[in-house]
Amino acid sequence: MTDARTAPAVERFFALVDSSLAQGRLVRLVLARPQGAEAGLQRVTVRPLELRGQPVLSFLYRHDTRDVTKNLPLVEGVQRLRELVGTSFRNAHLFTPGEETQLKLNRKGTGTLTAGAASTQPVPAEAAESAGTQTHDRAKQRWIDLNRPFLVELGVTTPQHQLVPAMARKWKQINKFVEVFAHALASSRLADAKQLRVVDFGSGKGYLSFAVHDWLQQAQGVAPDVVGVELRPDMVDLGNAAIARLGLQGLRMELGDVRHHEPGALNVMIALHACDVATDHAIYLGLRAGADIIMCSPCCHKQIRPQLLSPHPMRSILQHGVHREQEAEMVTDSLRALLLESQGYETQVFEFVSLEHTSKNKMILAVKRRHATSPEAALEQVRELKAFYGIREQCLETLLMLDRSATGAETVAA
Repeated sequence: MTDARTAPAVERFFALVDSSLAQGRLVRLVLARPQGAEAGLQRVTVRPLELRGQPVLSFLYRHDTRDVTKNLPLVEGVQRLRELVGTSFRNAHLFTPGEETQLKLNRKGTGTLTAGAASTQPVPAEAAESAGTQTHDRAKQRWIDLNRPFLVELGVTTPQHQLVPAMARKWKQINKFVEVFAHALASSRLADAKQLRVVDFGSGKGYLSFAVHDWLQQAQGVAPDVVGVELRPDMVDLGNAAIARLGLQGLRMELGDVRHHEPGALNVMIALHACDVATDHAIYLGLRAGADIIMCSPCCHKQIRPQLLSPHPMRSILQHGVHREQEAEMVTDSLRALLLESQGYETQVFEFVSLEHTSKNKMILAVKRRHATSPEAALEQVRELKAFYGIREQCLETLLMLDRSATGAETVAA
């Protein structure tokens, strides 16, 4: 147990935990920096759930080689947290919408409490099955209820609202996307917005466009203006027909592509599986349109691969085609992330869904910072990466440089 010296900070922390639970504002708790914990235990993530109609705290114990989930009634759950803090873990993080409160205990047991804006770090994939605040009585997370009419229209569920087995992977992808979007929204400047404009490029049949519209309207009480932009006329017609049958307001499908579409001002830009430099054009469009949240799932990385140097310190690695492809992907998306950071975004690159569900599993998530920061550190890293790999051009950087040249501003990176 914690000693008397830590009591003030610890008690203040748990007073905040109790308050956030009572107000329904607790998003998650993370216990980190293990000390004296059971062998292999790395961290514990705790989330509020409803299980068979009763509120519980769901504990995900993350070990080196396994994960264990335990659900406890609220009182027992808070007591378990008190037992873990200070004995098994020295750090505790409380996340509420838009804010993170951190409790740190040093080796002597002295505690400090700090608060600030919440990080946009997405929910880890391995925690997805037990995460969330929805009502459910199973391990699977559902951010969109299976009873929603649009799922029937899109063929995800039967008219009896049963999941179509062949759509199980798509259903998981939809839920994971909405989960990531929800956490990004909560940590952004849009957290309390009553209206949101979202543009989904390469929307295809409209799974994500419909899901985002439904979640914003039904779960958040937000007035959404969601536009799905798609190159294929048949997909646009299919989506608009479904919208008409459902009588949905604030959702439409439009014919167009990311290189030429002019959406005007928007809050959220989505572009999943945008091929090669189409991802760069999508990011650039989001930047020009003033998006607070940019969500991209890049697909294929052809521009950088032929530029990677052959007479290079990494020649023995890059001589293999599969390594060259993987390196090009990693370098391309790292440059994109750094360029987004230089434009004032907090950026994450992470696994969107497991490889077992789709090979196109990476996401670039960028959330506009609340306060302006200097771009120079990120731009210096761009210069270093380009010099190391011998990269002459990267599409997003080129677009930004042309944009700045046209306005007489300083170029992005030398």
